[in-house]
Amino acid sequence: MKIKVNKINSANAQIEAEIPKTVVDANLEKIAKGLTKTASVQGFRKGKVPVAVVKKHYGERLLQDAEAEALREVLNKGLDELKVAMSSLIGEPNISKFDKSGDKIEVTVKVAMRPDINLDNYSDMVDAFDKPAISDDEVNERLEKLADAQGKYVDLKRKRAAKEGDSAIIDFEGSIDGELFEGGAAKEFALVLGSGQFIPGFEDQVIGMKIEEEKVIKVTFPQNYGSNKLAGKDAEFKVTLHNIQEKAKVEVDDALAEKLLAGQDDKTLENLKAQVKTQLEHEALAKLYNDELKPALLETFVAKINFDLPEFVVDQEIDVSLNKKASTMSEDEIKELRENADKLEALRETFRSDAEKSVKATFIIDALATAESVKVDENEVMQTIYYEAMQMGQDPRLAYDKYKQAGYLPAIQMSMVEDKVLTQILNSKMKEA
Repeated sequence: MKIKVNKINSANAQIEAEIPKTVVDANLEKIAKGLTKTASVQGFRKGKVPVAVVKKHYGERLLQDAEAEALREVLNKGLDELKVAMSSLIGEPNISKFDKSGDKIEVTVKVAMRPDINLDNYSDMVDAFDKPAISDDEVNERLEKLADAQGKYVDLKRKRAAKEGDSAIIDFEGSIDGELFEGGAAKEFALVLGSGQFIPGFEDQVIGMKIEEEKVIKVTFPQNYGSNKLAGKDAEFKVTLHNIQEKAKVEVDDALAEKLLAGQDDKTLENLKAQVKTQLEHEALAKLYNDELKPALLETFVAKINFDLPEFVVDQEIDVSLNKKASTMSEDEIKELRENADKLEALRETFRSDAEKSVKATFIIDALATAESVKVDENEVMQTIYYEAMQMGQDPRLAYDKYKQAGYLPAIQMSMVEDKVLTQILNSKMKEA
């Protein structure tokens, strides 16, 4: 068996071989003899089936197994010559050539290895930055919002017209071209003016109405409205305003703190302010990280950390981008690509740069996670999905199963690893204000 190897770079290699027909025949003979002990063939006792009968009975399957055994030998010998361990391969070996002739099989096998990434001095690539500072005005503004959220709506002490922020108690009945439509009517509905709960223009026209006033409000349903029967249609609503309530002001004081810090030992306003400040710091830091520092840091790593990329992984990423592009193309455009290999290849190449950056970033994050001892296990992924599902009012178990069946869990896990490792690196460079 002739074998020729070519280590293209640290991440890619090629093995070329000529497999003599005698090798395949010998493999076939060996496999057939092994089957004589276990094969079940009608008319013969188990373990007593002649080799010739086994060959005839299993025919093509035996040949395929014999060729597969020869290919495994090619791969093993090729890797030995390359001095590459089987455990360092990523993905399946790609058989790019398999030409059979009368006395031999010519094969070419491409293999990809996990890149060797030098992370020396990666910490030096990260600039120090100041922790976001939170002012007293920001704390007071958040406290006012918390207090307002505790306020209850009460009847007006003195009658006046409805204004933004009021709760208007209304009856309404909607119609299109004089015909009532389903879901377009209610009695004594409490509508907070300015909340955007109703379609655009409705709440604006309630503002200024007085108690017991009746009014016809004219609006147009948005084109993207949930119901196709109503989307884009002009409608009229007969509205009667029964009552106006305003939100009672809640003071920012120890009483508010005691209510919001129920269950804690320190229920003082000072402690509430301290906790609000800490929360605002976390929010500001998360925004700074997600909007600026993390994307910039990953770009820096991709630009400065260089290594060879496995070709097949880049090709897979290009395929993903190509499929996304194809989903937006017309049938004629797709047909043209199928019939014009040069044009298809040119289109593929437009995605190469971004694909290489994406693949590079993935390997860098993986290496950084090892360097930073960052791990995200399946239980952590499950907890994250459960929490987000509950926040959205969804069944957490169903949400998790949906992601699992769709095969999204590895991508979610990788995203969490990226977030965790970049956060850890940035935290080490943060200077206290």
